[in-house]
Amino acid sequence: MQTSTVIEQMRVLPKIDVNYEVERRVDFIKTQLINSGMTNLVLGISGGIDSCALGKLAQISVNQLNKEYARNYQFIAVRLPYNVQADEADAQASIDFIQPSQNLAVNIQPGADAIDQQTRLALDTAGLLTGSESKCDFVKGNVKARTRMVIQYQVAGILDALVLGTDHSAENVTGFYTKYGDGACDLAPLFGLNKRQIRQIAEFLGAPQNIIYKAPTADLETLAPQKSDEQALGMSYDQIDDFLEGRVVAVDIAEKLVAIFEKTQHKRVPIPTIYD
Repeated sequence: MQTSTVIEQMRVLPKIDVNYEVERRVDFIKTQLINSGMTNLVLGISGGIDSCALGKLAQISVNQLNKEYARNYQFIAVRLPYNVQADEADAQASIDFIQPSQNLAVNIQPGADAIDQQTRLALDTAGLLTGSESKCDFVKGNVKARTRMVIQYQVAGILDALVLGTDHSAENVTGFYTKYGDGACDLAPLFGLNKRQIRQIAEFLGAPQNIIYKAPTADLETLAPQKSDEQALGMSYDQIDDFLEGRVVAVDIAEKLVAIFEKTQHKRVPIPTIYD
């Protein structure tokens, strides 16, 4: 696959008008919510820049809708820690900044642990538990991500809400999300932006500085807690962002990104059927 094809599919502009991007993404959220016939939005708030920025856009959207229509639109921010989260203070700072209509917290540890334990027990009983401890820990990280999304959709189902997703183009191009975990959602308002552009939007909205510039981490692995995205990817977000903006990057970085894009393409396409 050609580099230009990958860049074109990610829809990232070389430079953005921040005010315009905020307005059009708020309008997108509002339109999607109105068309759905629902009145609520749900998003898990992690303590990272993506959920912080999107949470604020969601709250702006429902605030505007409440002024425009005689209905009670709400944004429900959901904290989904695995027991005690290492950067819980950042998550709470995001909540304080967003000022969501409602916020709640659900500890995912009991559910994720039970799924992991019962699955490993079944595999072990069948003599099929052959993976290394590090591989099992990595896979359990995906269980955590999927447990979080199950909870968000349960909240959404009970409250008649749409689930927001934080997937953006720097994440999408690398497939750096869990399939049917944080990759699952009803709408993805940040797509078409790279990481530095999300930081620009967060800065424009007045997000806390320590959240804007903290090292992004999925923090899913028990054996490697708080492992940074850049460490896991083997490249920096600046390199990914430069690539997406069409700037000159090292040949090996461009080749690696194209290879990762091709390898993770199954995450972006519809489920195959015999008619495809």
